[in-house]
Amino acid sequence: MTWAWLWWLLGVVVAVKLAVLYRNREEIRACFERDPAASNWFEVVLTYAGLHAIMMYRVAHRLRLWGVPILPRAVSQWARFWTGIEIHPGATIGRRLFIDHGMGVVIGETTILGDNVTLFQGVTLGGTGKDKGKRHPTIGNSVVIGAGAKVLGNITIGDNVMVGANAVVVRDVPPGSTVVGVPGRETKSADRYFPGINLDHTHLPDPLADRLEKLQDEIDLIEQHLKAWKSNQPK
Repeated sequence: MTWAWLWWLLGVVVAVKLAVLYRNREEIRACFERDPAASNWFEVVLTYAGLHAIMMYRVAHRLRLWGVPILPRAVSQWARFWTGIEIHPGATIGRRLFIDHGMGVVIGETTILGDNVTLFQGVTLGGTGKDKGKRHPTIGNSVVIGAGAKVLGNITIGDNVMVGANAVVVRDVPPGSTVVGVPGRETKSADRYFPGINLDHTHLPDPLADRLEKLQDEIDLIEQHLKAWKSNQPK
């Protein structure tokens, strides 16, 4: 009788795990699509902290929707302890979220994430102040947020936006834009667009650097004219 119960319990555990993996199959596929280090299915399922955090979020979120008290936050805090990623059970997350490495990622209670979002380590999707209601950002589809970036407040980040590493975004960002710097400055490359999922963080335009470079060019030109004028003066 004891063995029968053990086999029954093992069967239930295996069935639950298979159901969880099937429920998160798109997130597993996203790991292979966006991480060149992903080598095999078992490695991703067993060792990817971002995937584990998403799986536990799905459980906590469902419990919250069912009105279960305390347990959703307990699950999210356990996920935080286990993965280093804190996702509030009240957040709304779309399909195919990918969290790369993930340590230090925080997703607040009223955050809304679209589909195909990519977050790198240290990203904070946080609130400002102590107001109730919607106080965290809304992130569109196919958005990439670089390592250490902070997106704060009830703002909207449009589709196909790229947020550079360590940027601090506190204002709405229209679709197709790139945001860099502190505070985040919106910029668009004249002949370049970042559609879909683009993980290139080394060639982001920087409007402040461009303006400083232009200013330096103007100063150099003035200095050249000044030297030429001085050389033409009678001695």
